[in-house]
Amino acid sequence: MRRTLVLIVVLFGSSLITHSKNFNHINRNLLRLKIFMQKLTALLVTVVFMASISAQKTIAIKCGQLLDVRSGQVNTNQTILVKDNLVESISPPGAVVKLKADTLIDLSNYFVLPGLIDCHTHVLLQGDITAEDYDVQILKQSVPYRTIRAVRSCSIALMNGFTTIRDLGTEGAGYADVDLKKAINNGIIPGPRMFVSTLAINTTGHYPIRESDYAWELEFPKGLKEITGADEARRAVREQIAYGADWIKIYADRGYYKLPDGSYRSLPNFTPEEITAIGDEAARSHTKLAAHAITRDGIIAAINAGASSIEHGFGIDNECIQLMVQKNVCWCPTIFVNDYVAEGRAQTGNSINKFFSESEPGLFKKAIAAGVKIAYGTDIGGYDWNVPETKDFEYMVLHGLTPLQAIQTATINAADLLSQQDKIGEIKTGAFADIIAVKGDPTKDIKLLEHVLWVMKDGKVWKSQ
Repeated sequence: MRRTLVLIVVLFGSSLITHSKNFNHINRNLLRLKIFMQKLTALLVTVVFMASISAQKTIAIKCGQLLDVRSGQVNTNQTILVKDNLVESISPPGAVVKLKADTLIDLSNYFVLPGLIDCHTHVLLQGDITAEDYDVQILKQSVPYRTIRAVRSCSIALMNGFTTIRDLGTEGAGYADVDLKKAINNGIIPGPRMFVSTLAINTTGHYPIRESDYAWELEFPKGLKEITGADEARRAVREQIAYGADWIKIYADRGYYKLPDGSYRSLPNFTPEEITAIGDEAARSHTKLAAHAITRDGIIAAINAGASSIEHGFGIDNECIQLMVQKNVCWCPTIFVNDYVAEGRAQTGNSINKFFSESEPGLFKKAIAAGVKIAYGTDIGGYDWNVPETKDFEYMVLHGLTPLQAIQTATINAADLLSQQDKIGEIKTGAFADIIAVKGDPTKDIKLLEHVLWVMKDGKVWKSQ
């Protein structure tokens, strides 16, 4: 087509040159040129339009069982029509349909549901049970090396069926999470849709690497951005957003301990002025705030500063629960990671995680009974990426959620938290074509989500077993 157009232009141009030797033909040639250019323009518009139409591939997916994650209804024998990267239509259950599609994918022997969402990951970490595990990664592994490992982490998340993640802090790897997000979006590496928070924010001296653990003459890198005072807090928020942060992450407390009455307390990291400045500055930029907060001393301060989600919250209490419900704050409880690190940390002399493991089932049941919205978050990277990312589903069901409710934490609840309603977390017309499939019904056996066999993200199949 391109060669034909060029030949037409060349031949016509030659004709014009020949005829232009005769002055009497100039006006006629100009008219012919005008008519030719109009036709050429129309032809080019048609070519571009036809090319765009052909680029929009359609895929028909025959589903044996399909979960309507919002209603909980499991329908049979439906067909999803995907055009480009969006769901174009879903046939009624059991209907005989004749769809014209470029590709037919037969999942009639599978259970199909939306791609999962993990709202708390660390792709640039590879597990840190002890302080030494953490320090080794920050001190002995370069940012490029850690980023290479993170490429693998992103691929693992996608193969696990998590088509979207919120990555909450690079832990000293600068803004490498923004680069990973760009590489995924540009099709350079496989991975989930990413929402990133770049460098988390804390106050001076309250986060690893700890200067007191090493020779004081040395200057060490930090796992996050340190601030002192409200002005530095505002500047830190602006910097993270300038470098590409979708979320702002803070560490609201430290030094967790258990009181004789069984409740938990901690040391708040920020002054009221500092944490208020962070929340205000994030809100000014329409950027949501996530808070690592373990006990009431961090949780209440973070919520009052405008946090949209509380991360971990292992020492949550009744007042925190009531405030979260009142202000519609999500909880990412990251239950499994606490159990994962508890024994190893106890061996180094810190038993607080073992105490949290004992009390969390009761606190979780209180929270769901009160109506706290739960969003699925694992803190994977805090534990090894080779460990299943779906373990928190099992804990949630063990602690009182139905399997469907657990799935909803990683679909519609997570989409709400990320302000991505109607785009992700559901298989519906107009949503991104993020779809996974398993053998068996996970609304009856949640452990089946550990074995995702088929993954589509953005209309492209990434895994098929």
